[in-house]
Amino acid sequence: MPKVGMEPIRKAALVRATIAEIGNTGSLDVTVSQIAKRAGMSSALAHHYFGSKEQIFLAAMRHILTLYGAEVRGALAAADGPRGRLIAVIRASFSGGSFRREAVSAWLNFYVMSQIKPEAMRLLLVYQARLRSNLIHDLRPLVGDRAPMLAEGLGAMIDGAYLREALKSGTPDRIRAAEMVLDFLNTELERGA
Repeated sequence: MPKVGMEPIRKAALVRATIAEIGNTGSLDVTVSQIAKRAGMSSALAHHYFGSKEQIFLAAMRHILTLYGAEVRGALAAADGPRGRLIAVIRASFSGGSFRREAVSAWLNFYVMSQIKPEAMRLLLVYQARLRSNLIHDLRPLVGDRAPMLAEGLGAMIDGAYLREALKSGTPDRIRAAEMVLDFLNTELERGA
């Protein structure tokens, strides 16, 4: 008889295990068996809940994006004015919860997966559209018509910082990454509208 109420707990454990395994290997070259073992359950149960490794990984990315979204919303709620809101979005992009080795490795693999899996591409496009929208909203009063292009540049720098961190060893330097993007923002804001 199945234990009532265990499904969400087990799914969450599999998501956490997926992120940890990808962080450990640095790639999607992990098996459902490895993920399930880390989560303390059978691979059959993992397949039962998600159906495939791809679906487990997409659930892990949804989890990462949900945490990131909460970080951004919290930072925006405490920010003052367009410039403060821009700084908040950038700093939230490199928060301790989002910019850690496991999550950075998952992002690198997510970018690759989005090139071949339509569901991953849709998820990536949602993330990119929300980031772009947040940035344009607060850039427009500061730089006018340059807002869309500057938002694209900031988004590319944020993504680029994740890619660079994923390709090097050691603990991601979230402060340095945020400062690099903030320096770019400040330089562009000094140019004016």
